[in-house]
Amino acid sequence: MKKISILGSTGSIGVSTLEIVAELPERYRVVGLTAGNNLLRLKEQIRRFRPLLVAVPDPEDARRLRTELGSDGPEVAEGVEGLIACATLAEADMIVSAIVGVAGLVPTMAAVEAGKDVALANKETLVAAGSLVMEAVTRKKIRFHPVDSEHSAIFQALEGHRLEDVRQLILTASGGPFLNSGLAQLKQVTPEAALAHPNWSMGRKISIDSATMMNKGLEVIEASWLFSLPADRISVHIHPQSIIHSMVEYIDGSIIAQMGIPDMKTPIAYALSYPERLPLRLPPLDLCSLGALTFSAPDKEKFACLGLAYEALRAGGTAPAVLNAANELAVAAFLKGEIGFTDISVIIRLALDDHHPEPLHHIDEALRADRWGRDAARRAIDSMN
Repeated sequence: MKKISILGSTGSIGVSTLEIVAELPERYRVVGLTAGNNLLRLKEQIRRFRPLLVAVPDPEDARRLRTELGSDGPEVAEGVEGLIACATLAEADMIVSAIVGVAGLVPTMAAVEAGKDVALANKETLVAAGSLVMEAVTRKKIRFHPVDSEHSAIFQALEGHRLEDVRQLILTASGGPFLNSGLAQLKQVTPEAALAHPNWSMGRKISIDSATMMNKGLEVIEASWLFSLPADRISVHIHPQSIIHSMVEYIDGSIIAQMGIPDMKTPIAYALSYPERLPLRLPPLDLCSLGALTFSAPDKEKFACLGLAYEALRAGGTAPAVLNAANELAVAAFLKGEIGFTDISVIIRLALDDHHPEPLHHIDEALRADRWGRDAARRAIDSMN
């Protein structure tokens, strides 16, 4: 039986992971859970899965949980120390890293250094500190499997092949809710419209990232670290149907694609069970009913965030951490109504233009770059207002 600790159990990835665990109780046991502020859902998960340890960021929430769960409840930790405790729990065989944003970096790195296998759904970990994380993964000789559907697809399409035979990786993108909108229309976009993704059910932040295509930009950076390929060998194709999750093109012209219905349980399960596959209770992909699968190049003017991510990847060092930080702050400001939808890319551009990238030697440098990027984005937002 594999024992897992889930960082971010109340989000969409965490919930889907627990649904898989519930289907296969003979294979998996949950020993650790962390959550943000959704205490109601967390308490339901605790009562159902009975973990040994849970953690929440707020000390008051931790005290409330201890009182409500009583002596029969698990140990309750708090703050960053609590996240690290769940990530390094002695009983855990694998950590599912599903915290949204750069907040997942420190506990994920702690899990790697503790020698835990990691199923990675927190792309910001590699965006902010990819060189440091992958060096630790190699040094610790752990399994480090991607959960994002695109990176899982590439991982599967690379199985049995040599990396030196790869011409390029092709990440697919749905195009989000504004694929067919013009620039003028984007200036009027509301948070409610941006949150309405046509194919996937996701959290608020990642839904906005999908609408701006920053999510795909972050995935390009993540793919570069996961698969050791430079920016010019990673491309993005718009694929509105979200059936082909990504592809690998080889030097002989062959392209291998991974297909499936748009459901995150498939890549989560593969990361949990690799090299096995789990018998999930999902509807089969009916190819005959699809009609057609279409592809197009992304509009770089309309989706400026994608180009900014490529720029940060090529700049290297602290630039991707600044990109991610400025994006996180800009998305939060948009959701609060402080800025417009198209202002998100403007704020990120201002932060990157003002930043002088430096090499990364330690995780603290990535965290400092993150703070710098947030401060730069806040100054840009304040100047706009």
